[in-house]
Amino acid sequence: MTRGRVPVALLVPAIGGLIFLVLPLAGLLWRTPWAGLPQRLTEPQVIEALKLSLLTASLATVLCLVLGVPLAWMLARVEFPGRRLVRALITVPLVLPPVVGGIALLLALGRRGLLGSWLESTFGVSLAFTTAGVVVAEAFVALPFLVISVEGALRGADTRFEEAAATLGASRWTTFTHVTLPLVAPGIAAGGVLCWARALGEFGATITFAGNYPGITQTMPLAVYQTMESGDLDGAVVLSLILLAVSVTILAALRDRWLTAP
Repeated sequence: MTRGRVPVALLVPAIGGLIFLVLPLAGLLWRTPWAGLPQRLTEPQVIEALKLSLLTASLATVLCLVLGVPLAWMLARVEFPGRRLVRALITVPLVLPPVVGGIALLLALGRRGLLGSWLESTFGVSLAFTTAGVVVAEAFVALPFLVISVEGALRGADTRFEEAAATLGASRWTTFTHVTLPLVAPGIAAGGVLCWARALGEFGATITFAGNYPGITQTMPLAVYQTMESGDLDGAVVLSLILLAVSVTILAALRDRWLTAP
């Protein structure tokens, strides 16, 4: 631990950075209409948007778990040509502007998209501008969080237990389900929570691919946007406060994994 006086050249920008991050949150709390908060929270459109957000974020997380855990295992345990390229492609949604991601989804899964036209003509399935489209958009932007978290957990896990199981005659699948998954369960849980939180806050890809229809595709971030556009600042603040509360809860739940340092 470094002792002695903190250099002013480091202390001033450090405090400035802290203020820069905290001040907007303080402004949100200061502007919150606390007196009318209970009434605002029970408004039908708020309840509707919150229910839809919780439902779609949960379904998107399940989809990410089904697809992301095997993908993370493959990246961590299997040597194959182009693995670095695959890892790079997985991280693209992290840096891709969400609106661009929504356009890409529209061109791939829309009614005239690369795969969407076939889905509609063959099975009569249309994802764009539906609740299912919200789930797809949220899963698209949230999946990298899960894959990165689980892959990191797999790389940090002790492989001797897996080798011992294989020596005792366990199949690859049995080793994965009975040894590997319990070893990396905390990493999967942390990745799932981060994935759910990212899905809950998704805006750009959702509004581009699924639209903004109350009761069908209007999640909480979209409701904040529409309320703000209509000039109801207090309503937008209340909706934002709900998302802020969820974010703080997520950070509190992950404090032992992400917020502590040796």
